[in-house]
Amino acid sequence: MNEILRGVRPLDYVLAGLMTAAGVFLMYVNIAGDEQDLPHALSSTSWAMLPAFVLVTLPILWRRRNILAVIGVTAAATAGHVLAFGWITRCGVELPLSFALAYAVARFAGGWKNHVIGLAGIGILQLVMLVRDASIDTVAGALPLAIPLAVLFYGAGLFVQNRVSKKQPAAVTPAVERAAV
Repeated sequence: MNEILRGVRPLDYVLAGLMTAAGVFLMYVNIAGDEQDLPHALSSTSWAMLPAFVLVTLPILWRRRNILAVIGVTAAATAGHVLAFGWITRCGVELPLSFALAYAVARFAGGWKNHVIGLAGIGILQLVMLVRDASIDTVAGALPLAIPLAVLFYGAGLFVQNRVSKKQPAAVTPAVERAAV
């Protein structure tokens, strides 16, 4: 069990917990089926959608270890959720989740190829989620908002990563100089 949680920091637990709690609440609202004013009628009110949605939100816990795998698992779980349950509301949790993943790509992806792959995966994640979201009238209406916000969070992550990178060499240099003397 310790090996699975290696490298997970307290903030990762908080982020995954918040996303998962929000997802559980959103799925509970979908299960209740009380929303009458949605652009699309709900396809399912099955209780199975709740544990299945946890598979969408929980992988962000391992964002520091392998962000590309996290995005892949999240996108695959989202696709499975869309195929299994159809028209339900997911955007209230999955859009903020995609923004958090975009930030994580900037912070933890490493080389630029990984950044491109990660951002493409986030775009796919957003598209797959929005295709059958009961709260969204059309995908074309939601993507022009979702993509720029993901780019904004990616930019914030780059800013933080650049600040962290600038501080690290200064902290390492004195120790290296002392060892050389």
